[in-house]
Amino acid sequence: MGDQLAMTECNDVQVEFQDLGRRRVVGSFDGGNVTSDAGGLLLREVVRGSGMLKEFAHCFVDHRDPDLIEHSVEDLVTQRTLGLAMGYEDLNDHDHLRRDPLFATLVNKYDVTGKNRNLQRDKGCPLAGKSTLNRLELTPPDADFTSRYAKIVYIPSAIENFFVDRFIARQVKPPEVIWLDLDATDDPTHGEQEGSFFHGHYGHYCYLPLYIFAGEDLLSARLRSSDCDPLEGAIEDLTRIVEKIQEKLPNARIIVRGDGGFCRDELMSWCEARNVDYVLGMPQNVRLLAMIKKAMKKAKRKFKKTGKAAKIYRSLKYRTLKSWSKRRRVIAKAEHLEKGANPRFVVTTIGKSENGARSVYEELYCARGNMENRIKEQQMGLFSDRTSTHTMRANQLRLWLSSLAYVLMTELRRNGLQSTEMATAQCWTIREKLFKIGALVEISVRRLVIRMASGYPWKEVFTRCLENLQQHYGTA
Repeated sequence: MGDQLAMTECNDVQVEFQDLGRRRVVGSFDGGNVTSDAGGLLLREVVRGSGMLKEFAHCFVDHRDPDLIEHSVEDLVTQRTLGLAMGYEDLNDHDHLRRDPLFATLVNKYDVTGKNRNLQRDKGCPLAGKSTLNRLELTPPDADFTSRYAKIVYIPSAIENFFVDRFIARQVKPPEVIWLDLDATDDPTHGEQEGSFFHGHYGHYCYLPLYIFAGEDLLSARLRSSDCDPLEGAIEDLTRIVEKIQEKLPNARIIVRGDGGFCRDELMSWCEARNVDYVLGMPQNVRLLAMIKKAMKKAKRKFKKTGKAAKIYRSLKYRTLKSWSKRRRVIAKAEHLEKGANPRFVVTTIGKSENGARSVYEELYCARGNMENRIKEQQMGLFSDRTSTHTMRANQLRLWLSSLAYVLMTELRRNGLQSTEMATAQCWTIREKLFKIGALVEISVRRLVIRMASGYPWKEVFTRCLENLQQHYGTA
């Protein structure tokens, strides 16, 4: 009754704006079932066509009494993931979204008005509220059917395998080369989260999640405390990923790529023992600088002569005094810029006969910058940094749910937006232009009609995307 009374009071509110000439401009909250998220129906096509959220739901063990369940694990995962994709980053947002019949449609709830809910207090709310959704994150690993509230346990190993298995399953034509890009980023923390430490490089308290991508495909997202070794978890994750790829795609060449933080003999020896190539950034030192001293002088003279950045590449054979187990090929870039000398180094297993020094650096190594854009897209657009709950376990699931939203958006972009002007658009552009459509939702026994705004400017892209998705999934 409290919610119904509040809604009634809200609907009675009338607001006035500045006049339009001689006309009064009046607003009220009595438009009925109007949504601002009608474009989310495109995501629903991906969810149902791909089955990925159903598959992800299998990564949980549900100890609840089946006779008392109104929201399955699949429902909860779908609601939470679509919320992130649609721009609703907080669990609190779902206490409002749970009343939206359009959002209930996205989650595939047949009772889109919530009139058949068991409890009187839930009637009119077809979806779960924040307290129910929160149980996905807060259930401890040892919970069982005797636990009082939180009984939905996620299985970390199953979730880790989910992302790799999705990538492998979609390789209709086995690729010749698979690049595995490793990178870490800072995830700022603002409270007393478990595992939060001050990081001197970033200058604030944070986590230090480790990502592994294959092109635009996310294969791993590991939440780590910021006081960890840069290599922590990398070999473990690579082992799991590489073993699966080599089993299912045995002819694919695998190349690991990362910055100087991953340039360690432990990782390089691991790759060499498993027939995996690598291209890794390498910190400079006195011995390396001495080896390119002449090239640096030559680059400086060239800069003074032309006034433009000058760079010279050299291929070296190098071994550290103590830490490396063998000599390896190192690519040196002797560069001089307006601000001064800028030497850079890369270590690789790729031979001179296959790629020259310039090619290794400019074409192979520098391409890792694309991964930074993917991380930025997930962090800024899909709220992977909303790791504000107390435990590392709960925050790890939040990171994985954001990763799932990223995979969902990538699927939409790849299969729906190809050959459109948004084929390479980032997720926030897709959200603003394709998802945020005002619409009136008309509900009857036989039909659910979504009357979208007549003035919507991206109709052609929207309809083309829908046609592409239905053709791809065979649902037309």
